[in-house]
Amino acid sequence: MNDAPTGQPTRRPLPDHRPRIPADARAYGIGILGCGEIAKKAHLPAYEQHGLRVAGVWSATAASADDARRRFPAIERVHATPGDLLADPQVRVVDLATRPEHRLRWLRAAVEAGKHVLAQKPLTTDLGALEPILDLADAQGVVVAVNQNARWAPVWRLATLLVRDGAIGDVVGVTHLHDKPLPPIAGTHFDDLPHMLIVDYLMHWIDITRCWLEGKDVEVVQASDHRVPGQPADARNPWAAAISLRCADGASAWLRVVGDAHATTPGCPFWIHGTAGTIRGRILGDDHLELDRDGEVRRLVPDGAWFVDGFAGAMGELLSALDEGRPPEHAARHNVASLRLMLAARASAEQDGAPVGPAVPL
Repeated sequence: MNDAPTGQPTRRPLPDHRPRIPADARAYGIGILGCGEIAKKAHLPAYEQHGLRVAGVWSATAASADDARRRFPAIERVHATPGDLLADPQVRVVDLATRPEHRLRWLRAAVEAGKHVLAQKPLTTDLGALEPILDLADAQGVVVAVNQNARWAPVWRLATLLVRDGAIGDVVGVTHLHDKPLPPIAGTHFDDLPHMLIVDYLMHWIDITRCWLEGKDVEVVQASDHRVPGQPADARNPWAAAISLRCADGASAWLRVVGDAHATTPGCPFWIHGTAGTIRGRILGDDHLELDRDGEVRRLVPDGAWFVDGFAGAMGELLSALDEGRPPEHAARHNVASLRLMLAARASAEQDGAPVGPAVPL
């Protein structure tokens, strides 16, 4: 990590933001269920870089699975069917990377097969259907975690650890601005999902904000989305969205996507204001943060980047939790509060921004 000096004689040591990988990580064979583009661009490179063992993969098309095996020859086996992968005794952890509409179906199947699971986000929009699957996981003695990999994006991970350490006191406000182009949406399956920015894309921002406000109670959520100038007619989803929330103690948060932004130095700036200081930073472009406290501003540039260290961090945390016999930070039950915030935001957007009171404890 690059920590630019400012001449202060003593400083609080910085927490270690890097992915934690247990020494015996290779004992946990990983099976990727849904080996599409995101798996090949992020999951597999992360696991390769950090020495994790991929015991098998399955993809909806044989060509995609074969391509993954060609690009990542350490993959031990390509499975012809999901059932074959779930029956493979070498697979102890299922990396569930299928589309949202099939996620709970395959989650249940993996749990029934006795596999631990790292499931893609958003885990579900149906909390009632999720609960019995989590009860079954408890009965089966398996762990379900959610791949909120942005929690381990180096800049956001360091910010989280600093907040937990009390580096800025009690958090009073969180602000995010999306100042970069949107990923491709029009013509993809994501465009079939109503309120896609709120329900899917911004789920990482909702979840990390929830982590920074941990321990507070959200009283009100408001959200809206709308079309923007220049948005093509065949793009079904709005390209602009805003979410705000207010906690019982007066803390607040604000997230905004202005549209397909054009910027010379694109990125996503964020601010975490506290009673004793401020963290400000940027992710997805010129990643860094500043810790502003007691008249000193420390500029910190953590090692790595969201893609792919965030994906290694999410899997590493699950494997470390299994190794240590504890719940992972991103356990599915912990993620439910983030899902409730997302569902409240969707409900508000469906009511043209009307306030929704989810009474969500964070």
